[in-house]
Amino acid sequence: MKRALSLCCLLFSLMSVRVSAAGDHTVTLNGMLERICGAGASDKFELVVDGSLAENGKDVFIISSSGGRPCIKGNSVLSVATGINWYLNHTARINLTWNRLNTDLSGTYLPLPQKEEKHVCSADYRYYLNYCTFSYSMAFWSWERWEKELDWMALHGINMPLMLVGMDVVWKNILTELGYSASEIADFVAGPGFQAWWLMNNLEGWGGPNPDWWYTRQEELSRKIVARMDELGMTPVLPGYSGMVPNNINAKKGWNAADPGKWCQFRRPAFLLPTDEHFPKMAALYYKHLGELMGTSSYYSMDPFHEGGNTSDVDLKSAYTAILNEMSKVNADAKWVIQSWNENPRAECLRVVPEGRLVVLDLFSDGLPKWQRGYNGHEIVYCMLHNFGGRVGMHGRLSKTIDGYYDALLTLPRQIKGVGATPEGIETNPVLYDCLFELPWRDSCTADEWLPEYVKARYGTDGNAYAEVAWSLLERSVYGCPTAQQGTSEPVICARPALDVNSVSTWSTSRIYYDKEDVIRAAALMLKAAEELDGDNFRYDLVDIVRQAVTDHANGLLARMRVAYESDDKREFGKLKKHFLKLILDQDRLLSTTPAFMLGRCTDMARKLTDEVPGRSSADKDWLEWNARTQVTVWGNKEAADDGGLHDYSNREWGGLLKDFHYIRWKTYLDALQRGEEQPDWFDLEEAWTEDFSYVYTDAPEGDAVKVARKMFHRYFPDADVRTLF
Repeated sequence: MKRALSLCCLLFSLMSVRVSAAGDHTVTLNGMLERICGAGASDKFELVVDGSLAENGKDVFIISSSGGRPCIKGNSVLSVATGINWYLNHTARINLTWNRLNTDLSGTYLPLPQKEEKHVCSADYRYYLNYCTFSYSMAFWSWERWEKELDWMALHGINMPLMLVGMDVVWKNILTELGYSASEIADFVAGPGFQAWWLMNNLEGWGGPNPDWWYTRQEELSRKIVARMDELGMTPVLPGYSGMVPNNINAKKGWNAADPGKWCQFRRPAFLLPTDEHFPKMAALYYKHLGELMGTSSYYSMDPFHEGGNTSDVDLKSAYTAILNEMSKVNADAKWVIQSWNENPRAECLRVVPEGRLVVLDLFSDGLPKWQRGYNGHEIVYCMLHNFGGRVGMHGRLSKTIDGYYDALLTLPRQIKGVGATPEGIETNPVLYDCLFELPWRDSCTADEWLPEYVKARYGTDGNAYAEVAWSLLERSVYGCPTAQQGTSEPVICARPALDVNSVSTWSTSRIYYDKEDVIRAAALMLKAAEELDGDNFRYDLVDIVRQAVTDHANGLLARMRVAYESDDKREFGKLKKHFLKLILDQDRLLSTTPAFMLGRCTDMARKLTDEVPGRSSADKDWLEWNARTQVTVWGNKEAADDGGLHDYSNREWGGLLKDFHYIRWKTYLDALQRGEEQPDWFDLEEAWTEDFSYVYTDAPEGDAVKVARKMFHRYFPDADVRTLF
């Protein structure tokens, strides 16, 4: 981010700076250490920032020991932070991840590295986030939660995060200057659970109206996030201007904007034609208000005509030229960051933008790589799009992601400039992200080499044979997806009820691509490992693995129910119905032992946002919770949910949600089927739940995770025998 630098900061970038001395680096790194490792943690390390350590412009960190303490050196604050995380994982066996974002090192002996270890980064760009992540995972985050995520980013070496928080404020200020009324602004700006799709030019207003206090709160939060990104050495990717305007702009202002049509039955914002005289004026107004809140950047994200927008009335060459020109007025050296998704980037874009000015995020490199096409010589970031919709489920392509990255580097060394994580939702499957962001700091790697070391760090042990074999089974099953399916194999218990469920959401599948027995065996091994292992990471993984085994078991139960129904075996159907419904409630109980798997964690977080602003009413809390509930169930209004296919897109296996939403839906269906009655209108039943705030969910766990997991496992898999694996 281009901001005026003080002479002190400039000197720091040109000479070796010991963190034990006073200065910005001291404040930054010590502050991060104290946040993630507890009070006094900074005294346990010697940290050195030395710009001369960079090699041919590449980031470097070195791990050694000095004065009886671990010593981490790096060419920048971010490199040192990455080195700290490497040391914690590979030497101290401390894995900090979403389910355990900090630890307490007081009273902990930190082992000294046996020899000096040096790592040079092959990736200039380490990109993070997807527009969708800001809604599916981050919509209701407080500054406290954001602060932890920013530290997580630093520990993983991320230097190029997408930044959207505060864009509602930017657009409110733009439209106010254009003479829009408060009600007109409310019709345009989406609510917190749906702003991602508004900013991708897919819809207007859904989830709103946003009250005035919300904008005040967002402005303060945005400034804090950007300031911390700067402090940690990250350059945020800001949303640039690509022509979006309210779809009433022609009637309101007499401008010439094209109608891109609908997205999943939502009316899209209009696209201001580049030939209209107001295009440069609108762009200037946009960048003025963006700059007042977030400053300027070296990177701007723009994805015009995202997911099928109608371009029949648009001269694409002129449009891309105008977009590039207006960005260049803000920063002549700025790079346009564009997602490779569906039709984008179109051929006209690749031809119009000069080499060196476009960074293409190959968004789904792990599942559907397109980098081999070369993108007309432009810079490419190899990305992992592991999660769709924020759904819960063990899923990934561990070996394929590793091998694909090194293959891309070898094949297109001039163009592959970075690595990126572009999930629609986060806080699941942390193994994939820990691995991905280590790859650029290694010369080579295989899953078989990396995974055993990860297990040791994950559980803070020098080795546990049961856990290591369990993870090898997971690597070849859930983490060995051979297809380009969009996210986890979806849990049938989260589907709109039917006897032949093929998917829960419109664009994914419930088909299981692996041997379910591998997951059952992994769960059995983890329960055996529980005799020795404990801790937040272990308990999270144990619950997740048992949950996955039980979820897969539900597929078989549903198939058997269908056979019983079609053969008119009423007794068998009744027995299987009872088992199926009990499984949903059992799964709910298991997930309710762990806050990370509870609906209340999300809804409680949403409701508590009002505590940041005095005088907020219960209506404000209900509005925020409605956004959260709607997102993970019907998603949109009736037309969008049913005809647009959005219902259950963001389905979640969460404690509380299974019991009070999915169980009710399945029981209603199976009862009616058994009695030969007509089925209800699902949307009406679902919408009623999104608007019922009579029960307030919390994230207070219920029961002991290990005990409940053990009881659940033996109930559903009584014949599993861990001894057969040794």
